[in-house]
Amino acid sequence: MAGSADIRFIYKICPQSLWREAEKAGVFRGAPVDAQDGFIHFSTAAQAIETAARHFAGQDELLLVEVESTRLGKPLTWEVSRGGALFPHLYGDLDLAAVTKVMPLPLGENGQHVFPPLS
Repeated sequence: MAGSADIRFIYKICPQSLWREAEKAGVFRGAPVDAQDGFIHFSTAAQAIETAARHFAGQDELLLVEVESTRLGKPLTWEVSRGGALFPHLYGDLDLAAVTKVMPLPLGENGQHVFPPLS
């Protein structure tokens, strides 16, 4: 994987209802798991499919939120996961101005999420 400084876009998989609340509030404060862990979990394009399979298996009504990582500043850190890969974590709220796309993440006939092309 390229160095974290080389990754322009990161992704958040989010239930539609939770994202719609964030849009109304003008800020995304994270999902319950984010609040529990103390940061907002993100994935790179290379990690997103595995994240969906591992943490969102069989869930419908999801969105894939693309965020420009360079707009997040120092609250964004890259930390080693249990598997040894670096994952982006945001220690603070997500300013919606950093969001570049919000895309549906439907379930395919095989029960796996159908991803759009990622940057």
